[in-house]
Amino acid sequence: MTIFYQSTRGKAPELDLRGVTLTGLASDGGLYVPKNWPEFSVAEILAMKDQTYLQTALQVLKPFVTPAIPEVDLKRLLQQAYATFTDPAITPLKQLDDRHWVLELFHGPTLAFKDVAMQLLGHIFEYFLNQGGERMTVIGATSGDTGSAAIAALAGRRNIDVFILYPNKGPSDIQRKQMTCVDAQNVHAVAIEGSFDDCQAIVKAMFNDERLRTKYSLSAVNSINWLRILAQMVYYFVAAAKVGAGKPVSFVVPTGNFGNIYAAYGAMKCGVPVSKLAVASNRNDILTRFFNSGLMKPDGVHSTLSPSMDIQISSNFERLLFDLCQRNGAKVEALMNDLKNENEFKVAPVQLGDARQIFTAACADDALTLKTIQDVYAESGYILDPHSAVGVAASRILERELPDPVISLACAHPAKFPDTIRRAIGVTPEVPPQVAALMQKPERTTLLPATIQAVEQFMSERVSL
Repeated sequence: MTIFYQSTRGKAPELDLRGVTLTGLASDGGLYVPKNWPEFSVAEILAMKDQTYLQTALQVLKPFVTPAIPEVDLKRLLQQAYATFTDPAITPLKQLDDRHWVLELFHGPTLAFKDVAMQLLGHIFEYFLNQGGERMTVIGATSGDTGSAAIAALAGRRNIDVFILYPNKGPSDIQRKQMTCVDAQNVHAVAIEGSFDDCQAIVKAMFNDERLRTKYSLSAVNSINWLRILAQMVYYFVAAAKVGAGKPVSFVVPTGNFGNIYAAYGAMKCGVPVSKLAVASNRNDILTRFFNSGLMKPDGVHSTLSPSMDIQISSNFERLLFDLCQRNGAKVEALMNDLKNENEFKVAPVQLGDARQIFTAACADDALTLKTIQDVYAESGYILDPHSAVGVAASRILERELPDPVISLACAHPAKFPDTIRRAIGVTPEVPPQVAALMQKPERTTLLPATIQAVEQFMSERVSL
């Protein structure tokens, strides 16, 4: 049975997997979600405990992607995507104490969790484009890791032009160099004079402009692209099966754009036994404030030690909002228009109550982030990157709310943030060889003002139409 996808705002046409993958953002400004979720039994999930990551990925993704991608092709694409990972488990689990595990998501080519989805997305993009002899332009906004992961996945692909926008003063040196030191003619790293939200606003504006969407055959690699969410759902099945053994688990997810924790929500909708999903925020705590009050109100982006989470407008939250509004696209659109025009919206008490049945939230400022890195290193010798430390800090704040076992997501390798790690524990984490070699190459980047006009002019001079 083919699963079709609908927009959260209810006006765009329904699409199949190929359509949502190549389109990204819906034409009405909404995000695509499946019309229905396939269900996995507890027995099926329990059996995943003894499977390899690729076996579980094939089983989880198959009902979502067939017949657009036949099983034999999906198996090949998965093998190609994860051949670049340095740990045979792909997303290994490490136990911190008797109730707390860390799920390591940073063993891909750019040392960040984005690789898990992006490597697969790159291969599936090419698979679909080759079928139709087409080409496309990928444009994305990044606060740090998405851009480098997209570039690693798409560099050198002959039918894809790639433009990644990042805040000029946002990413760490390693995050920036992973974007700017890649020598591929189809890749363009663009520094924007502004915040991540400025970058994201430009990308959304381009997708909302029908002339630009058509002219450049635009597609997205940000987590607004449904396939990103789908690929990330797999490791929640894997972790729940291995740690929970059929019983509910709690997940703690460092959260910026809400994509990673929405993938956990999607896994739960498919049958993964979940006790609680905990949103972990840094000082940019808009989501923590929402789950406490029901009010979504940005208050400006603050620079922190966990830059990939320095976000106020969490795009993927709209996907959850769609369910909180009983899948009523008009209600979602009205709330999102309130956010755009009034800089806030508030959900009804019953909607907040529904959300809090599943979600909880806590935030950690830079001081607590550093202390958590120190404490965990002293307790176990384990080194957390600052984003992962925000997650572990939240798990400790929320300890009484989170039934055992608790799985915190480790989103990036600590070597990507050497200054912060040295500041916390006086140790410089070793940079893996593949990244160390990249750091020696010259940088290629362009600085542009935060306007859609400047970005479109830059693209027009470089895309082969």
